[in-house]
Amino acid sequence: MNDNPINEYSLAIVGAGPRGTSVVERFADLSLKLAPKGNKLNIVVFDPHRPGSGHVWNPHQSENFWMNTPASFPTVAPERISDEPGLSFRQFVALRGDGRQLTDEHAKSIEQITAGTYPSRAMYGEYLEHVFDRSCAVLEQHESFTIQHVPAEVLSLRPQGNGYDLEYRVSTQSSETQHLSVDAVVLALGHQSAELNPWQKQLQEAAANHGATYLPPNIPADLDFSKFVEGQPALIRGLGLNFFDCMAELTMGRGGIFREVSTEPGQRFEYIASGREPELIVASRRGTPYWGKPVVEQFIPDEIQLRFLDVQDLIGHLAELRATNSNATLEFSRHIWPKLHRDVLFAYYRQCARNSGAPEGFSVEDFVEQLEAILVAEHREGSQVWLGELRKFISQFPEIQWLDVPKLARPFEEIGFASDEDYQQAVQEYLVSNAQHSSKGLNDPLSCAIMTMNAGRMLVKELIVAGVIDEQSRIEEIQAHFEPLVEGLASGPPLERIEQLLALSRAGVVTFIGPEPEFSFDEVTGQFTASSPWVDAEVHTAKTMCEAMMPSNRVLQNDTTLIQQLLKDHVGRAHTWRNSEGEILPGSGFDVVGEPYRLVNSEGLAHRGIFVMGLQLSSAQWGTAIAAQAGDLNNPAARTLKDATHVANEVARLAGFLVGEGLPTQRL
Repeated sequence: MNDNPINEYSLAIVGAGPRGTSVVERFADLSLKLAPKGNKLNIVVFDPHRPGSGHVWNPHQSENFWMNTPASFPTVAPERISDEPGLSFRQFVALRGDGRQLTDEHAKSIEQITAGTYPSRAMYGEYLEHVFDRSCAVLEQHESFTIQHVPAEVLSLRPQGNGYDLEYRVSTQSSETQHLSVDAVVLALGHQSAELNPWQKQLQEAAANHGATYLPPNIPADLDFSKFVEGQPALIRGLGLNFFDCMAELTMGRGGIFREVSTEPGQRFEYIASGREPELIVASRRGTPYWGKPVVEQFIPDEIQLRFLDVQDLIGHLAELRATNSNATLEFSRHIWPKLHRDVLFAYYRQCARNSGAPEGFSVEDFVEQLEAILVAEHREGSQVWLGELRKFISQFPEIQWLDVPKLARPFEEIGFASDEDYQQAVQEYLVSNAQHSSKGLNDPLSCAIMTMNAGRMLVKELIVAGVIDEQSRIEEIQAHFEPLVEGLASGPPLERIEQLLALSRAGVVTFIGPEPEFSFDEVTGQFTASSPWVDAEVHTAKTMCEAMMPSNRVLQNDTTLIQQLLKDHVGRAHTWRNSEGEILPGSGFDVVGEPYRLVNSEGLAHRGIFVMGLQLSSAQWGTAIAAQAGDLNNPAARTLKDATHVANEVARLAGFLVGEGLPTQRL
């Protein structure tokens, strides 16, 4: 008879893409610090796709689909001296997962191989599988852990006693389902399919009734590119990252060649067509694609520093406000943007002075000192007086342009174009300017300004996570105005994509429609139509239209069986917020509380054992993405790894894996 029965605890991880893999890696890392004992944690990972890469990061997808962050940034594991339980992505790129011990020589080769390069998403998928496999191997060697992968779709999740019941289906070809009872669940669902909005539905129905082709928002790897007919026009709405995937697959993917003909920025490539390309007619609201990234080795270079936007100062100021009003919060336009705006302008004009020398009558040091004096001058909270003073100061020097930061998001605002040719030329000039600025990296004033704004975005994300920003300010100021500005400037493609787009535009393969495009369907001709009110040109028509964007990341719009069941059965609910008029409005993500994030049910009670990771946290976080930079847990860029660590530590606590007064410390 066993006097010390094993205390078993079971955990289901639903979704084995980057977030689910990150949780598995954190458990594996924790297991290396735990001696075997009487407790056992049984982990079951559910995903119909290969765990690690999951659905989105399939390593067999086209090599034409690139990541939009350099290889030095994204990871689901910290850098290590061995591959247990998995290397960082930067190390994996250098060693390609061969398991060698890292040496100083290898470390140097990593810097050479990955500095500023943008790997394919297929390679990141290989990496994710490496981390998942190595983490599983570590867990399987530990007496207190078991792990298995079930290739199945989870259909429902319901409370059952002190735990939860999962219903799942292994084969989509069968209606037969199975059940599993567990003590806790991690929802790491990633990208989910979603219902179309009313306008998209109308276009889809019209196309179906008239034999046209409508391609709704989708993951690029799932898009059926055979629907694009060679030599025929196709309308593409959206000029973000999905567009560049489409552009590459419909050109290089069809045998086209970008031949390098120059080292001059904006003139690098000539496109040699294969003859199999469609004619791409493209548009976005701003009329231009996302700005191509500056050529630097780090996501945010160490040289980029924030002088005015300081999180601790803001938290301290909030504490003062709450001394008289316990419900006080920070407003973006009043407390945050004036400080970040100062940082952006300071970075810009300081680099201008460094590059070209100070204006006549000033030394570089004097100019920067005067600039700083204007920016640090005390004004009442939220005051924009400093901005007028700075503009007056800069206007003394005709050789220095005023940087209108908000206008960077709308380069063609209220500009009319007399012909289609005029507009094509204007966009080409804009893209050439992008190439000229971004190719200079840290030596370019505009690039410094953009990277400074991106550094500020990382701090704003942390303030949102901390719950100290007024929600109406977040929705109406950050997401409605700041997000389009910073996303369009700092979340663009590698600069090489801009050079390729220029070559395609010159070759006539890509045509730009214009700002604020209007799309519709002509039932008489059976074609989609598109035009811009700012370009005096013929209406563009095509039998094919593609929405170059991901499905909507809103839980109330997601149409997957599991999410709909969670909402219908009141197991979870969407986050809501109240505006200044008192209206209660739905947010985009699940309602969650705490860190780790626990799902909240319809009665407002948090589940003890349901944790949420990733995209469905979009109401608790801003800009949830796969990329997470290895480093100290306090680094805002390490948010993904921090979330996974919180989940692993809490589940381990619930499972009874305590050492002394707590858990072994997990650091990144």
